[in-house]
Amino acid sequence: MPSLATSLTYPAARRADTVEQLHGVAVADPYRWMEDIDSAETVAWVDAQAGLAQGFLGKLPQRARLWERLKQLQDYDKHGLPQRVAGRLFYARKTGLQGQAITYWREDAPGSVEHVLLDPNGLSKDGTVALTGYDITEDGKWMAYGLSEAGSDWERWKVREVESGKDLADDLRWVKFSGASWSVKGDGFYYSRYAAPEPGQELKEQNLNQKLYFHRVGEAQEKDVLIYERPDHPKWGLHGGETEDGKYLIISVSQGTRDENAIFYRDLGAGAGSPVVALRPDFDADYSFVGNEGGVFYFLTSHQAPNKKVIAIDVARPEVAQWRTVIGESPRVITGAHLIGGKWIIERMVDAHDEVAVYDVAGAGEGTIPLPNFGSAGGFGGRQSDGETFYSVTGFDTPGTIYRYDLKSGKSTVHQESKLDFDANGVEVRQVFFKSKDGTAVPIFLFHKKGLVPDGNHPVLLYGYGGFNISLTPSFSPSRLAWLEMGGIYAQVNLRGGGEYGQAWHEAGMKERKQNVFDDCIGAAEYLVKEGWTKSSRMALMGGSNGGLLVGAVINQRPDLFACAIPQVGVMDMLRFHKFTIGWAWQEEYGSPDAAADFAVLRAYSPLHTLRAGTRYPATLVMTGDHDDRVFPAHSFKYAAELQHLQQGEAPVLLRVDRRAGHGAGKPTLKALDETADAYAFMAQALKMESTK
Repeated sequence: MPSLATSLTYPAARRADTVEQLHGVAVADPYRWMEDIDSAETVAWVDAQAGLAQGFLGKLPQRARLWERLKQLQDYDKHGLPQRVAGRLFYARKTGLQGQAITYWREDAPGSVEHVLLDPNGLSKDGTVALTGYDITEDGKWMAYGLSEAGSDWERWKVREVESGKDLADDLRWVKFSGASWSVKGDGFYYSRYAAPEPGQELKEQNLNQKLYFHRVGEAQEKDVLIYERPDHPKWGLHGGETEDGKYLIISVSQGTRDENAIFYRDLGAGAGSPVVALRPDFDADYSFVGNEGGVFYFLTSHQAPNKKVIAIDVARPEVAQWRTVIGESPRVITGAHLIGGKWIIERMVDAHDEVAVYDVAGAGEGTIPLPNFGSAGGFGGRQSDGETFYSVTGFDTPGTIYRYDLKSGKSTVHQESKLDFDANGVEVRQVFFKSKDGTAVPIFLFHKKGLVPDGNHPVLLYGYGGFNISLTPSFSPSRLAWLEMGGIYAQVNLRGGGEYGQAWHEAGMKERKQNVFDDCIGAAEYLVKEGWTKSSRMALMGGSNGGLLVGAVINQRPDLFACAIPQVGVMDMLRFHKFTIGWAWQEEYGSPDAAADFAVLRAYSPLHTLRAGTRYPATLVMTGDHDDRVFPAHSFKYAAELQHLQQGEAPVLLRVDRRAGHGAGKPTLKALDETADAYAFMAQALKMESTK
């Protein structure tokens, strides 16, 4: 970094003598006081850090040009997938630089008039109130919708009349990790919520004892009917909805973030007092309800099928021996199953990109839906009786096209296309594979200008995640085009811990095998250097949430391998992550700090606890939001303070705190643009990149 970096004076952070004995090991935690994020001391320190970061980033020579270019690239219309209900289309669209997408409806007929259903842009002065989800009644009369403020996971749910666009008095609080699911009658909806947290603890208190309720339209929340609770299992998550025929209530029960869930149901035809029946109570596999024909339930499941299959269970004969396989398992993991119009639409993943196949109702193959090379598909929603569905296709070089698919003819027609002024012929995508430390083949997508040849000197942004069965598939981001214009390469690595190759791939990066994820990331960086794409002084590593943990762990293990690191909203304290909000649920993925064996594994890679004195760390921009109630912001506070304390090189360590922002969802356009401009300008300076063109 230039001399600008060497002149930094970091705000002093008090190092307390807090030491905790954990499993016979003395663990120092000098910044424990930062966990009180509202204390005067923490607020003053965070304000000083934010001011330092803002002043530094604002002076970077690339920042202004990047911001303008990013703004130009972001200035196009983005279209959401439509939902067809009662002859009407409901959909979202974000026009140009609009902060939040607006939800519209219109009759599903040529030339029909478009109506605004919900515009979140006027709900707050700073644009940080965002729509989190909605559901429409079967007759198209009512809309239940959720709102989040400042990026929080907490939501308020309301009810709006579609025709008039006016809200009822309904106002539901303390909803989190839940949608709304209308009854077939349309008289109310199912949703899940927690008890109100203690005042002042909304962003910190653990989220336990979720309960499933039914809210009747027009009534106060206090009158909502408790449908199901399990106080004997406070960590269970409960989610419910009716089958399309209105005969059954399906209750899916999660336990933390583990891939396995339980399934319960209630026969609604048996009266209000009918019992909840345990269909699959043992958390022995993943069961995703897909549809039903009376008492025959269809599930996409991993039961004795790590790459998943579609099965039919008759509730009159629920024994495993009586199950019927509709779509069998294959070497390619099934990521989605949809029963629409008498057809099965099955989404599979092939080397981290998608293929879509169509089957008849009995499971006989009828062909595929063509996708572009390295494309990602999504959508295929609708009712079992629908004759058509909508889906979207995107990719690194494809802004996104929405198609209408006719189930009878098997033909797709373009419904809506996002148009962005860039030359798709001037860029290219390739996929390469390398051998990780233990010999496992791991894929990387490379996105760059066409004709770029390995000369050992290209700036590379390496991005990874590696956890929670989440797959990194090709997707479009206009900001990456600015990176390519600067001569950079975007490299997306599909680390173990994700879901790209099914259950085995995920489990290979969990708990005591988490080091495989870091080895894969290190191997990807080494491969890019070995193959002549870049060198360490020209490479940046970025990741968010679990990917922020990845960045922290990897640069601690190999600080020489990167010139720049950007951990975003990362899980950095692996010995206390389980003590805040929903962090306890991640023990299914990481293991428990309260168990001696897991503690040893976690301590060995915890970003906060593996920083070493006398080490030259890469230029690091730690990013978090002050309202992040998913990954408690103290993770980033403590990590940044310790890294600043131990940094021996001249490269800067900055803490960027986004105000009135959470884990990332719902961020208005210009706020997100500022964040990207800061990150890219910081990387450009660290990697000595010249211009945006």
